[in-house]
Amino acid sequence: MKMLKHQHWHLLILMGLLYALNLYTNQDSNVFNGSLWNICTENWFVLAILFSIIHQIYVLLCWRYELFYKGLTNIFKENAFKIYKRGFTILILSRPTLIIMLAISNSMTINIGPTLPYILSLALLLPGVYAQYSVFKYFGIDKAFGLDHFKPEKFRNDPFCQKGIFKYTSNGMYKFAFFLIWIPGVLLKSKAALLAALFQHIYIWVHYYFTELPDIKIIYEKK
Repeated sequence: MKMLKHQHWHLLILMGLLYALNLYTNQDSNVFNGSLWNICTENWFVLAILFSIIHQIYVLLCWRYELFYKGLTNIFKENAFKIYKRGFTILILSRPTLIIMLAISNSMTINIGPTLPYILSLALLLPGVYAQYSVFKYFGIDKAFGLDHFKPEKFRNDPFCQKGIFKYTSNGMYKFAFFLIWIPGVLLKSKAALLAALFQHIYIWVHYYFTELPDIKIIYEKK
């Protein structure tokens, strides 16, 4: 089935990541210390992991359904991309929001000095913000959302972006923009938030290799 091409690897790696998280958290009795708004850290952690999975499955199903069958366009007509983008926006914003909530709930669970978190946060912030700026300025936010899956004929002959951070790397979004989700855990010294950020940063590459990259080869007719 075209929609699920390569997704057995997606599922296997996701199961491995979840197993590793479970193994680590069961061995570290302090990882889920704290709470926020009477919601325990463990629940915030589960939400941070769950919504990242929901987001990537949502994108997978929408992208492939549209790319191969024009499924969303057949249902929603000219509003297909707008409706999809609303769901994408809610889910993508849920990822940093839940990590921030998790970091507040689980703050001060890592014993490091007062200065190092600020230095590390700045080191993460600068390339992260530059990557985000490059996406908005040069790459195009709609294309980042996946407009090329809705209008492949419009983008098929376009050259790949080589401005801003994309001058130095072909995938600035996943390499550097995702640095931003590490900052709440670093600033608030939260072990659980850093663990969630690690999961999300690894998991986005699963999306890239087994959903986005195969789709790019089809849309842009690359071998």
